[in-house]
Amino acid sequence: MALTLNSAAALLERHHLLREVIHGGRWSRTAAALPGADEPFASLTYDTRKVAPGSMLVCKGRFRPEFLDGCDDRGLAGYVAETDMSAHTAAPGLIVDDARKALSLLAAEFYGRPQDQLTLIGITGTKGKTTTAYFTQAVLNTHSDGRCALFSSVDNCLDGHTYVESDLTTPESLDAFRMMREAVDNGMKYLVMEVSSQAYKVNRVYGLTFDVGAFLNISPDHISDIEHPSLEDYLRCKRLIVDNSRALVLNARTNHADLLREDAATAGVPVTEFALLDAAPADDDAPATAVAWPTGDGHDAYAMRLDSHDLGGYRLALAGDFNYENALAAVAIAHAAGVPADEAGALHAMEPTRVSGRMEHFRDAASDTDIIVDYAHNHVSVKALLDFVDARYAGRDPIVTLVAGSAGDKAFDRRREIVEAAQDRIARFVFTAEDTDTEPFEDICRDMRSHVTNPRVAAATIIDRTAAIADALDEARAHPERVDVVLVIGKGDERWIKDRNRHVPYEGDDRVVERLLAAK
Repeated sequence: MALTLNSAAALLERHHLLREVIHGGRWSRTAAALPGADEPFASLTYDTRKVAPGSMLVCKGRFRPEFLDGCDDRGLAGYVAETDMSAHTAAPGLIVDDARKALSLLAAEFYGRPQDQLTLIGITGTKGKTTTAYFTQAVLNTHSDGRCALFSSVDNCLDGHTYVESDLTTPESLDAFRMMREAVDNGMKYLVMEVSSQAYKVNRVYGLTFDVGAFLNISPDHISDIEHPSLEDYLRCKRLIVDNSRALVLNARTNHADLLREDAATAGVPVTEFALLDAAPADDDAPATAVAWPTGDGHDAYAMRLDSHDLGGYRLALAGDFNYENALAAVAIAHAAGVPADEAGALHAMEPTRVSGRMEHFRDAASDTDIIVDYAHNHVSVKALLDFVDARYAGRDPIVTLVAGSAGDKAFDRRREIVEAAQDRIARFVFTAEDTDTEPFEDICRDMRSHVTNPRVAAATIIDRTAAIADALDEARAHPERVDVVLVIGKGDERWIKDRNRHVPYEGDDRVVERLLAAK
């Protein structure tokens, strides 16, 4: 059914968002009596620059009434806002309590509710969302002959095989429903999407129910005045996925697991749990529906069991215990979405999967130097990365250098936490540029360096990110007699750096390392 002024007002009224309809100085509770009330909107947008004949505009966020000036001349057919803006437009206005919630509901209707034609999987957690999403897509693609779409912080995939770089972890609701419609039109049956805490905080997924919701883990992150004021607020936003899912897949060992079980019980949502173990469980003593345990000393191979069904051994293209936990989560998620436990081909499909910018390994044999590029950007992910280094290089006493920055204008605690996670386990920091809105790179690096309290760890600041990576590699190459590990974190394969609200082209950490290695 096409979206009209009349149907939009009725939809918002049903969801208790509509306050009144304003047009020509008259206020009412419905739009039914207005001229053209049943004329379908030609487009739906939240950007005044995209207003065209027949457009409905949603005025969200920091929208100022004067932005509407001139929109009538371009054919504005109606607007949605949290306040009366009739002084700036003659178009009818739907005045609502929350414009972001309204946008999500209207977008779903405008694009014909594509979510109803997809099995939706939503994945949240402090770390591992992207890798788990890619692993889950690999399983579901194999199960469904390539009919699984993906929304991730790295790429979006709407046809099961073509990947396009994304802008947000979870797209704005209008963009998400537009992409869902395209995915359905492309024949997709599944959609796997990362769900950030901000997605719930600012209602990007309002009104959306996941067939399977997954909660991977929780640790302090994104705590700042412009994100989450506290861990409680951060966790509360992530917990909302429980109330908005038909089934929950839960890491049995995550912090606050008991609270999440209570949430699920209160909402009547069935729970499947997974757990990464230190050793094989007894046959009748598995602590969760899906379990995995290491089968070798190097922690580079694991066995898995699902619903008492042995899945055999797994050897991933991505190293690290945490990635085996992500793979186990993907197995549990896919099973909850309908993949049988005996479908071995599908449940092993993630083994060759790589994720750009995640645990990418490079080798400079001449100097016995290993370089790892990873998106680690907070305490928990830096700790996990260093745990991997300790396990992989046990007994070799590597000299570890960490090339890192931190985001500007937000998540201020990350700067201290990255340093604290690393400073007693590495030999040297090289602080460098990462993304920022208005805060100067130099100030961010100075802040990070101020948290270095271990006198045995060296620290340098090189703002130019390419030069910082080159410096770390040159230092390692200058000592061929020792084992060096250079960790380059935070940007991965991203081809830009955000500088003062502008996306400035950047090679990407992976390509910088490749080029520098090839040049020697």
